[in-house]
Amino acid sequence: MKRLFVLALTAALMFTMEIPAFAVPFGRTVEYTPKGAGKVVFDGKDHAGKGLKCAECHPGLFKMKKEIGDVPITMKEMEGGKGCGACHNGSKVFGVKDQRTCGKCHRT
Repeated sequence: MKRLFVLALTAALMFTMEIPAFAVPFGRTVEYTPKGAGKVVFDGKDHAGKGLKCAECHPGLFKMKKEIGDVPITMKEMEGGKGCGACHNGSKVFGVKDQRTCGKCHRT
């Protein structure tokens, strides 16, 4: 009986709590094709594999797509420390200003 109560309570909490949906479900990617540069492919498992959690970037650095629609993120903004550039600054991880690493994000 106690096990059934705990199960019912857990289910009730799950349905009443606001649980965020995963932006990039396992096995899927988000793709963006900026003007004048190769397609950018974001695979959340690459960042998760480094121990990062979705909440480290969302909604602080990036709003959820359903909130913003297709608003592009520019290299100029990233070079100023916004968006990807908040971490990809050359000291925390490879920088967005380093032309030797463009291929890590941009694909032809």
